[in-house]
Parts: sequence; C-alpha cells; structure tokens
Amino acid sequence: MTASLPLTTAEELRGAGLRVTAARVALLETVRDGDHLDVEAIASGVRDRVGHISLQAVYEALHALTAAGLVRRIEPAGSPARFEGRVGDNHHHVVCRSCGVVADVDCATGEAPCLTASDDHGFSIDEAEVIYWGLCPGCSTPRSA
Repeated sequence: MTASLPLTTAEELRGAGLRVTAARVALLETVRDGDHLDVEAIASGVRDRVGHISLQAVYEALHALTAAGLVRRIEPAGSPARFEGRVGDNHHHVVCRSCGVVADVDCATGEAPCLTASDDHGFSIDEAEVIYWGLCPGCSTPRSA
C-alpha cells in the first residue's frame, strides 16, 4: 500500500469543478499562506505572484473558491470580509477590538456544530459560528511612555 501524495493546488481546483488558471492558483495559495486576509491584501499577494489582476477578478475568484468550499469567508462586525484556507472543521475566531487582528480558536466543545441552540426553530443546525472579542497581547499590554 502506497501513501497518496498531497494534491496540488491545480488538482484541488479541478476536483472542485473549477477551471484552473494562474490567477486562481495564486489566489488560493495567497489565502492559505496568509492569515485571515482581506480582499486588498489578497489582491496584492496575487499580483506579487502573477502580475496584474483586477479587484473584480479577485472578488469573482473568491466567490467561486468559497462556494466550492476551498476557502472560508468570515465577517467580523465592523471589519471587511476576511478569507482563510482553513475549511471544514467548524473552528471559531477571536478578534482584537483595537487592531483587528484575527486568530483561529478550535471548536468550543465537542463535535460540530460545537454549541446547542436554546431554540432551533425547527432548523437542522449543522454549524455554529462564534466570534470572541477582546484585546490581543500587543494591544492589552500597557505601552511605556
């Protein structure tokens, strides 16, 4: 029995039914190499890898990759949408109220959806999205004068 090799980015795109383009490969790799990046940061990262790409093309590719389950979009209140490559595990996030940095937090307890709703209103709930808010270590440490 041989161990299977990890899929290339192009193979993942094909497997998700998406057309493989240099821009999509660069975008997916930029999101995965980054840390909860916003669209501007993703566009900059893609441009560093493949040259010019319009912001509209970045939005369209992000929409396609999100719909295919290859990236995850999060929208902390008061912040632009952020994108990450960690998908499929129903993890949560902690956001700094001061600088806006975002970090992953593993599932609150147990298996997805991690939390039990007090009233599910008849829904079949399969995911819970939790955002913890506070100050990151850099913002909560008093600065010297």
